[in-house]
Amino acid sequence: MQEIRKPSLMTVEELAKYLRMKRVTIYKHAQGGKLPGFKVGSTWRFKKATIDRWIEAQEKKNND
Repeated sequence: MQEIRKPSLMTVEELAKYLRMKRVTIYKHAQGGKLPGFKVGSTWRFKKATIDRWIEAQEKKNND
């Protein structure tokens, strides 16, 4: 039996839920380079591992 794994890529909607932010804010930050992401065609995608590292960096930056 094949193991089912969660995808490591998130859509704008999934990331908005994960970060508890509005979708429009995700779009704005992604387009402005404040959130690490990339476009596949015309849609944004975000790697969960990269977002988790970004969160840690934001925490560190705000605590320094």
